[in-house]
Amino acid sequence: MPDFAKLAAELQHLERYLLPGECLLCRGGLGGDSDELVCRLCQARWIRLPEPLCARCGEPRLLPELDCRICQGWPAGLAMVRSSVWHEAGARAVVHQLKYEGWWRVTSAMARSMRGLEPLTGRLFLVPVPLAAKRLRTRGYNQSEHLAQALGALLGMPVKPAGLSRVRETPTQTALTPEERLANVTGAFRAGDVRGLRIVLVDDVFTTGATLVAAADALVKAGAERVDAVTFARARARVVE
Repeated sequence: MPDFAKLAAELQHLERYLLPGECLLCRGGLGGDSDELVCRLCQARWIRLPEPLCARCGEPRLLPELDCRICQGWPAGLAMVRSSVWHEAGARAVVHQLKYEGWWRVTSAMARSMRGLEPLTGRLFLVPVPLAAKRLRTRGYNQSEHLAQALGALLGMPVKPAGLSRVRETPTQTALTPEERLANVTGAFRAGDVRGLRIVLVDDVFTTGATLVAAADALVKAGAERVDAVTFARARARVVE
């Protein structure tokens, strides 16, 4: 019986040799055996979040002695959030390629940038933030699930897509205030069997945290031991301290 896995790997290597990869962002060559679709130079240009960070929501703090205006009104369910890079320039472009152009293989580069985030330690399950059914049908895939799968493969962590579902369609959050965003997604999620599990939610972009807060609330109510979250990118806050 032929070894199909070995054959697939050999064909993939031949494809890279005959058709060298091109970076989706700068259009330069990827080089080597890279399958990430984003060259290392473009990845190096992603801007990491500076410390110090809010202990809970992970927002960079200029005045850490003051209360954080991002998470001070959050309910207790979501314990910690950490993000890898600012949602700017090349990082914004790679999120766009993932969400709207169907290039889900970029998640391997995104996951590599996230692997050192604080919540990603110990025995846990990765749970992607689900899309509403209508948006999932339109897009054809959930970008957060692809990101969670890439992160799980990189770190050897189990992924539990059935741990959370979205049970209510919600209007787009783009033009809403933080308070309106939280109200918009409250009650929008239902958790599966997560009793006694430590969960880390996975999403592409952190804006105000409203979606993560609502998702964590559903998981905690279903018996999760602890819920943290990680995102690839973080939008600059529209509040000042």
